[in-house]
Amino acid sequence: MRINIVGSSGCGKSTLGQHLARELALPYIELDALFWQPNWTPAPDPAFLARITTALSAPGWVLDGNYDRTRPIKWANVEVVIWLDLPAWRILLQVLKRTLRRSLKGEVLWAGNRETLRKALFSRDSILLWAITQLGPIRRRYRAVMADPSWSHIQFVRIQSQQALTALRTDPRAFLTAVA
Repeated sequence: MRINIVGSSGCGKSTLGQHLARELALPYIELDALFWQPNWTPAPDPAFLARITTALSAPGWVLDGNYDRTRPIKWANVEVVIWLDLPAWRILLQVLKRTLRRSLKGEVLWAGNRETLRKALFSRDSILLWAITQLGPIRRRYRAVMADPSWSHIQFVRIQSQQALTALRTDPRAFLTAVA
């Protein structure tokens, strides 16, 4: 099975991705880990796209992340795209909690990077600001791509409630079969 989990920052892509990978015995791939280099330097597109191509060469995987420019590569052979489209209040709460946890604990992220409260909450690069301003555009984009016949080979699953998310987490195979 080849699954891509998408949605806004803080919606729970990584948490769900890691869980599904464990439950389905598939490799877990995080696009942020392929994109970010030391000192929060973005990877140049040729290197980033090459890393994705290599990572997706396995017969099955759970991939988390958006990065629209990667869609032709990641969706060429994907079977299921799970769009975590939870309520805005929940996403913002999750972003805030995650940012506080990472910052206060000094968690090491991709390529040795760390979030700081100042940058994460009080700068133009604020992840909280990003989540707030990008929620609407992300919803418009995914509604459009789900209707695009270019992607008709993909089973799209839109998760809009905690109940649906819990059902998916409880028995992923049964849930994905039921919504097919």
